[in-house]
Amino acid sequence: MQAIILAAGMGRRLGELTSQNTKCMVKVNGVSLIDRLLGQLSRLALNRVVIVVGYKGQELKDYIGQRYAERLKIEYVENPVYDRTNNIYSLALAKDQLQEDDTLLIESDLIFSDRLFPMVVDNAQPNVALVAKYESWMDGTMVTIDKEQNIVNFVPKKAFNYADIDKYYKTVNIYKFSKEFSQQKYVPFLDAYSKAMGNNEYYEQVLRVITMIDDSGLKALPIGQEKWYEIDDVQDLDIAETIFAEGDEMLHRFNYRYGGHWRFPKMLDYCYLVNPYFPTQRMKNELRANFDTLLTEYPSGMAVMQLLAGKYFGVKRQYTVVGNGAAELIKSLMEQQGEGRIGVVYPTFEEYPHRLRKEQIVPFFPDNSDLHYTADDLMEFFADKEIETLLLINPDNPSGNFIPKEGLLALASWSRQRGIRLVVDESFVDFSDDFEQNSLISNQLLEQYPQLVVMKSISKSYGVPGLRLGIMATADTALVDRVKRDVAIWNINSFAEFYLQIFGKYEADYRQACHRFIQERRRFEQLLRQVSFLRVIPSQANYFCLEVTQRFTSGELTRRLLADYEIMVKDCNSKHFLEGKNYIRVSVRSTEDNNRLIAALKELER
Repeated sequence: MQAIILAAGMGRRLGELTSQNTKCMVKVNGVSLIDRLLGQLSRLALNRVVIVVGYKGQELKDYIGQRYAERLKIEYVENPVYDRTNNIYSLALAKDQLQEDDTLLIESDLIFSDRLFPMVVDNAQPNVALVAKYESWMDGTMVTIDKEQNIVNFVPKKAFNYADIDKYYKTVNIYKFSKEFSQQKYVPFLDAYSKAMGNNEYYEQVLRVITMIDDSGLKALPIGQEKWYEIDDVQDLDIAETIFAEGDEMLHRFNYRYGGHWRFPKMLDYCYLVNPYFPTQRMKNELRANFDTLLTEYPSGMAVMQLLAGKYFGVKRQYTVVGNGAAELIKSLMEQQGEGRIGVVYPTFEEYPHRLRKEQIVPFFPDNSDLHYTADDLMEFFADKEIETLLLINPDNPSGNFIPKEGLLALASWSRQRGIRLVVDESFVDFSDDFEQNSLISNQLLEQYPQLVVMKSISKSYGVPGLRLGIMATADTALVDRVKRDVAIWNINSFAEFYLQIFGKYEADYRQACHRFIQERRRFEQLLRQVSFLRVIPSQANYFCLEVTQRFTSGELTRRLLADYEIMVKDCNSKHFLEGKNYIRVSVRSTEDNNRLIAALKELER
């Protein structure tokens, strides 16, 4: 068996990274694509490796040099018109070599698991294309396959139909061709196709023709969960470096993104905290039906957003400010504090204290391993402290500690008497038991306690983090006006505005989703309590804070889950007051997802 590598392309979309080198010389986590590929090939019993070069071909040959001479016999084929042809011509230049042996055909801009080559070489079928189930990041040639894994059609870009994505597999651009297939089918069709259509085409088009008019004998071999990526531009490179990083570097690369994890569809994200049961499919369909209008029309300004928010939560519009996520409002609110000292309950959502100077913070730390505290604990602790504002996340993040409404109202009365602004972030309150009575967002309460400021992230409990919606509610209209002036007039896009507009039709569905969630949290908690190396802290939120009591540190467990199971959990070692205490936080997701996490934890337990 031999390997043919197509490496003649210019890689223009990689910009300066390919200004002096060919694409396969680009490094992923410090190792060039060509070195990784040749290293993988050197573990196989190959008679030779043929590399088709073009752009910066001499630089590539000089780079490879004789470093692999003891393990691989490397030959080169030159494509002198690489800038005017496509890969069909590069392969045509190597057609004589293609017909001399069974061949692995590989494109050089790939990075993939070490297990892929043994998978295709050891497969009993003589002619195989590695394929992966379609995911949103994939581009290029797709295939459809039948129950016997026969490739029945190659789907080029122009024929791609989003209505058919459930049927599509993406070619990984690694093929195994028998010598007979190359001699009797591929090369004759390659010659005819090139003569008829020219050289600015792709070699997959020849395979498409073969499958259309003949029993090609070409089988698809799905790679399942194996890792791979095709690198065409700098974003591809960034994603590939994240996927193929290891240990702490992998965690760092995922964490610094602060979201965008939909680009990694195989990963199960237990860090970000959203409602798994809302919005409903019907609501999504309504949003989808209005996509064209929402994409091409401007949103309304702040005055209309206030009206919609007031309708959404049943309060006066002048008491509300809508933010581009709660984070925008948190930033503005914290900057309104001036030099005043602020009571902060730790551990907490760090977005608040990060906006403050250290000397402004008067910290409260619970003195028990469950991170539990009550309204009385806070009033007793801050009774002799000079603070202008008291910040409370309720339920708290990451502990899930919850102060019931009667306790909050006592705290509101206490703070009013002392002239202290009370900021309550109730982003997770709709996950609490009896949630329908637990919110503080009402005209009566806001007017009774004008020093009360309620913050709520709509992303969390309503399951729409991509819309970036949050609300601040208070009867302190002067504060509302200051925050309004601080944010952009068009800080909310049309999709988010439309969501606020139609939510009323789905309120009953939302309540049902919250009740369904509470049932799943109870089930999930019981399963977590069966994992011997975890201690579960009671929670009224959509996550659990877990103490890792044995076998692993919190960092080790976080790394193992990500590297071995593609499950991402939050290591709370980065949280102030939890440093070195071996806590992790896991969200509550759907039953299917939660079962997958439990299965991974049980496997680690064994």
